Amino acid sequence: MRAQQSLLPDGLRLHLQHGPIDIIAQAFGAADEVALSYEQAGRRFGTILHELVAELPRLRTPIGPAMPLFSGTVERRMADAVWPHRSFFITPMAAVAGAVAEEVLAAMMEGRALDKAYVNNGGDIALYLAGGESLTAGVVTNQDAPALDGRVVIDAAMPVRGIATSGWRGRSLSLGVADSVTVLAGTAAAADAAATLVGNATDVANEAVRVAPARSVRDDTDLGDRLVTVDVGELSDDAIQMALDGGAQQAELLRSRGLIVAAHIALQGAVRVVGSLDALKLEAS
Repeated sequence: MRAQQSLLPDGLRLHLQHGPIDIIAQAFGAADEVALSYEQAGRRFGTILHELVAELPRLRTPIGPAMPLFSGTVERRMADAVWPHRSFFITPMAAVAGAVAEEVLAAMMEGRALDKAYVNNGGDIALYLAGGESLTAGVVTNQDAPALDGRVVIDAAMPVRGIATSGWRGRSLSLGVADSVTVLAGTAAAADAAATLVGNATDVANEAVRVAPARSVRDDTDLGDRLVTVDVGELSDDAIQMALDGGAQQAELLRSRGLIVAAHIALQGAVRVVGSLDALKLEAS
């Protein structure tokens, strides 16, 4: 199947789809600059999946003591994003969605004069903001019952150019029980890797939590026989707080190392925010 690209009915947003990659992107600026940025994004997007497939065995290999060397820019973005987390079990695939979003955004921006732009790859978002510009992103804590639970306003002065969301309900497998973990970081790939780790840290042993070997859930997983969450029943308040504590501790560690700016962790109606609310500019919907 070839990569598909088209404008959405609003005529403003670009839709890119190829295999499992499904992207919505939008550029803001002069009409001719926006049109050229979309052409550039489409050309680059058409080559990404083939490049990733060619490197899949290495991309699914856990990071070890030596930095893996890749020739492709997307693969290098993935490796760079997970390298700071090499003391944990993590593979470059933990940053794939964010890295792809970054690569498409870079193609959009090359030689173009835009006010702002975003590339949303299934909830992992890469941003560009010119001076004085801002973007607002919605926070959805439960994709099975989607609702706008809040908004994060990001302006050009903030050190945030990437947003990513993970959790057991998401398209990626998780070792934890959080409904969602939304991370703000300097890049989309960095946010993607960090959201994975924070989500994994919301682990709690409870009879309401059903787990299974990752390989039995998805045969193309990079997690092997590690137990991943497949269902979470109603948890007690104590269990919820324990899970949130685990995620918050991991997020605080990453923030103290300068790897993320903030995190929003949600589980069955309870929320924990790591990072300054003023810096997050988190607004209730």
